[in-house]
Amino acid sequence: MTSLTDTFHQWAAHSRERIGRTPLEPRLARIGRVLQVGDGVAMIAGLPDTRLDELLEIEGGAVAQAVDLAEGSIGCVLLDEADKAAAGSPVQGTGEVMRVPVGEALLGRVVDALGRPLDGGGAIAAQSLSPVDRPAPAIVDRALVDTPLSTGVLVIDATLPLGRGQRELIIGDRATGKTAIAVDTIIRQRASDVVCVYAAIGQKASSVARVIDAVRRYGAPERCIFVVGEADAAPGLQWITPYAACSMAEHFMEAGRDVLLVLDDLTKHAAVYREISLLLRRPPGREAYPGDIFYIHSRLLERAAKLSAERGGGSLTALPIAETQAGNLSAYIPTNLISITDGQIYLDPRLFQENQKPAVDVGRSVSRVGGKAQAAAVKPLAESLRLEYAQFLELEVFTRFGTLVDERTRRIIEHGRRIRAVFTQPQFAVLTVGEEVALLLALAERLLDEVPLERIGAFRERLRDWLAARQPDALELDDSSPALSSAGRARLREALAALAQAVAGESRSGGA
Repeated sequence: MTSLTDTFHQWAAHSRERIGRTPLEPRLARIGRVLQVGDGVAMIAGLPDTRLDELLEIEGGAVAQAVDLAEGSIGCVLLDEADKAAAGSPVQGTGEVMRVPVGEALLGRVVDALGRPLDGGGAIAAQSLSPVDRPAPAIVDRALVDTPLSTGVLVIDATLPLGRGQRELIIGDRATGKTAIAVDTIIRQRASDVVCVYAAIGQKASSVARVIDAVRRYGAPERCIFVVGEADAAPGLQWITPYAACSMAEHFMEAGRDVLLVLDDLTKHAAVYREISLLLRRPPGREAYPGDIFYIHSRLLERAAKLSAERGGGSLTALPIAETQAGNLSAYIPTNLISITDGQIYLDPRLFQENQKPAVDVGRSVSRVGGKAQAAAVKPLAESLRLEYAQFLELEVFTRFGTLVDERTRRIIEHGRRIRAVFTQPQFAVLTVGEEVALLLALAERLLDEVPLERIGAFRERLRDWLAARQPDALELDDSSPALSSAGRARLREALAALAQAVAGESRSGGA
């Protein structure tokens, strides 16, 4: 008993000492109240000093972001489930804006828009916190986009080259292979130093799981970050997912590294923003979208850039994805995104149904960076390819009507069919620069014109092993390699001609 009494007196003396050190001064605490809450949004009153985008803490643990400042109330987006907030709950301002963890600790992890782990791993030891909404780099802080970013997809690298720091829209109808192209591009970076950030916006959990599994099987997941705002997540989390992913990517860009950001997809992001805006009773515009729907995407995509040498020389390449309805490129959201980006890769559902995969419509696709960012080894071999392919497509239409053609036209059509066959590429079978150079050289030298069309696939499958045994220097080509010398081109042509002859011979003899 004596021991317990002594302990109590010691604790009491310590408490009196601590209270004595506490300054006695008045403190002002503004407490608001939730007026109404539901469907991921809340209306709050009693906090007149709240600033736009400020985080508000609702009793019970819910967090909301102020997005509408009216005279008598504040419209907020809930960043957690709505069941943690109720009408009448006290609310306090935090004086902070939305921030997410950034840094090396995020690499290889699956997180939500708040940086919380979703992969069952431990807590993330963030290097620092960064605001989700940041200004884009100024013009004077940018450099020209002139460094190639290989996708490993031949039709894109040959006819629609991408550069580091570019914004290229991937657009097409549902289930035409948009995500497949983005995933192949991520997988291709296993042979580079590019950090990849994949943002899933409003996607099904099964679709996100397939993407993550593919990258883990074929790519370099240790240099990837997966930011997930699933379809069943709170609308507020889905809304900030692309901004949070962009902030995570910008950390590496500002450290002088090259980053690839995939936004899958901004059509669903626009739909979520429309839902939030209508619930907050904002005036609807065209197709019920709010008036600032263009601004929310432009302020996001303008953050993609190649920084100048004075800013570290890093780059952020954005591949936003958009979905069309019945191939309608002139719809509201697609036209907005096309006008913001530096080009688009259009996937045609007709080509997809004809088993032309990837179903890239070369005629309706464009990369406004053009050949300035094309690999030096690929550029001279691909200069006339787009024109030859377009000429073939035009002539093929006429031959479908049974029109008699001369020998020259027949050769153009047969050559075009082989271009199309070479452009056909299975998913996850990404090509190195050396393989792309070999295939393009075989087309340029018309070495495949005598190979039966059904054997072009066999030529592609055997190419890597054939070059490894006979022309290994070709497989060592990369984005920084110069164009082939005359002697190197001759040696590679000889090896390719031998492979084409071998494949054609197997066909004539009935070989597999």
